Amino acid sequence: MGIGFLGGLVAAPVARADGADDFGPLQPADANGLQLPPGFTSRSVAVTGSLVGSSSYTWHAAPDGGATFAAPDGGWVYVSNSEIGSSNGGVGAIRFASDGTIVDAYSILAGTTRNCAGGATPWGTWLSCEETGAGEVYECDPFSPGSQGVVTPALGVFNHEAVAVDPVHQQLYLTEDRGNGLLYRFTPTSYPDLSSGLLEVASVTGPGSIAPGQVRSLSWTTVPDPSASSTSTRYQVPAATTFDGGEGCWYEAGAVYFSTKGDNRVWRIDTAAQQIEIVYDLATTAMPFLSGVDNVFAAPGGDVYVAEDGGNLEIVALTQTGLVRPIVRLTGVSGSEITGPALSPDGTRLYFSSQRNPGETFEVTGPFLPAPAEPVPSLSPVARALLAGALALAPLLRRAGKEDARASRQRRQPRAATSRSADELPSPTREGRAKGNRC
Repeated sequence: MGIGFLGGLVAAPVARADGADDFGPLQPADANGLQLPPGFTSRSVAVTGSLVGSSSYTWHAAPDGGATFAAPDGGWVYVSNSEIGSSNGGVGAIRFASDGTIVDAYSILAGTTRNCAGGATPWGTWLSCEETGAGEVYECDPFSPGSQGVVTPALGVFNHEAVAVDPVHQQLYLTEDRGNGLLYRFTPTSYPDLSSGLLEVASVTGPGSIAPGQVRSLSWTTVPDPSASSTSTRYQVPAATTFDGGEGCWYEAGAVYFSTKGDNRVWRIDTAAQQIEIVYDLATTAMPFLSGVDNVFAAPGGDVYVAEDGGNLEIVALTQTGLVRPIVRLTGVSGSEITGPALSPDGTRLYFSSQRNPGETFEVTGPFLPAPAEPVPSLSPVARALLAGALALAPLLRRAGKEDARASRQRRQPRAATSRSADELPSPTREGRAKGNRC
């Protein structure tokens, strides 16, 4: 019975170490001015002031924070904030087919101010944050062309930058882009309804300021007046810990990652343990390849992508093994920043923008996530039954084999009652001589 007879094989996962740890060095710039690892390719999908694909939507100025959303037909939408002031900001969206073809582009928020970063929700909406002293957060529908997002006053009025949703504990974490900004947490009264809830600010416990290598606990204090009607939220709780310019914020696998541009740090919050640590600090790292930290994207494979505002105009990965590795670099552009990094739902395409000169949004294709698990033969129930039967028969077959071998040896041994010596065997020569003597 051969292996092929067993049949019914199914796939079993095999763990593989991939992601940015395995990316090669950046190659010379391609036609889009992007330096990418070997095997990666790029295309420009939108340019400020130009129509997107065959749509009637003109791509907005100052593209900033972004995210992708899976569509039921296998396609997806990439949303992008517009960081324009004086009520000229908003959010644009690009709709992709399952093969990556651009099928539409449209607005999902307009008339707002300085929409900087934001965050995707687990229920499929985009939270767009206004980066102004009177800034608010708007909840937008990525799949409704021409729609207008809904403002969420309960999330507070302050210089909003980004927001990340912890779906396990049903809480939102928000950053504030001020040199003395705070870290906020919002707990909805009835998750995922954001119309009401509790807004708090964080304090890092322990003596002195937290340093790289330390893990500290967080405590939270209620913000008395989230609307900031008379006092800015960051001044309402004197004991709150200040963060030097809160920037991008993203949730992944039980952790919230956020960056602070004033001190070039990337932070990690364990949302279950309510502990905080610094995972990158430009001033002390042995790999100072990331500066001007800004938007953050945490990939499902474990890499954390950080976009640079200035620096070398790179997206830098903080890898699973602790490396600091540039994975994209934009050349030929000055006075810009890299914004809105986000992977497509299948993890094969990275979207991001160069905000200025001109504003342009790119797509890079490559193996960003760990490779799919290779199929490993795993026996189906029928095959397992056949194998079990064969194993059960094995002792019997071995016993029968031993008995056959013993019988064979016995047949080869001489038997005294019937055998004769060589002298007793007929000899043609001797017999012939006897016949001759008779003559």
